[in-house]
Amino acid sequence: MKLHQISVFLENQPGRLTKPCDALANAGINILTLSLADTQNFGILRIIVEDWEKAFKVLEKSGAVVKITEVVAVKVPDRSGGFAGILHVLERSGINIDYMYAFTTNRGGNSILILRFDKADEAIEILRQSGIGIVDKISMFAR
Repeated sequence: MKLHQISVFLENQPGRLTKPCDALANAGINILTLSLADTQNFGILRIIVEDWEKAFKVLEKSGAVVKITEVVAVKVPDRSGGFAGILHVLERSGINIDYMYAFTTNRGGNSILILRFDKADEAIEILRQSGIGIVDKISMFAR
C-alpha cells in the first residue's frame, strides 16, 4: 500500500519552516515523520501525518505551496545488512529509489523507511514477493 506524503515548498530563509509547522500544530495535526531537503534558494519539507487530507487543506489555506506524493513505508530488519538485503532485491528488479528517509521507530526488530520509487506498484509487489514487509498504516507505528 502506498502512503500519502505532503511536500511543502519553502523559501530557504530563516523562519520559513515555522509557518507550516505552526499551521499544522494549530489544527491539531501531528507530524509523524519528516524530511527537509534544500538548495540555495528553496527547500522541500516532506511530511507524513495521519490525516493527510486535513493537513493538505490546512497548509493550502495558510498559503503554502503543497503537493501530494505517494510513497512506500518498508519494514527494514534492524540488524547489520538489513537494508542492504532490500537494496539487492530492488537492484535485481531495475526499480529506482528516487529518495528516502527514516521513520523514527523500532518495533518488533524492524525500522521503517519511507521510500519514493520510480515504479511504486512494481516495487511493492517485488518487495512483498521477497518477504519484505510493507507498512499499510503508518500511524500504528507512531505510538
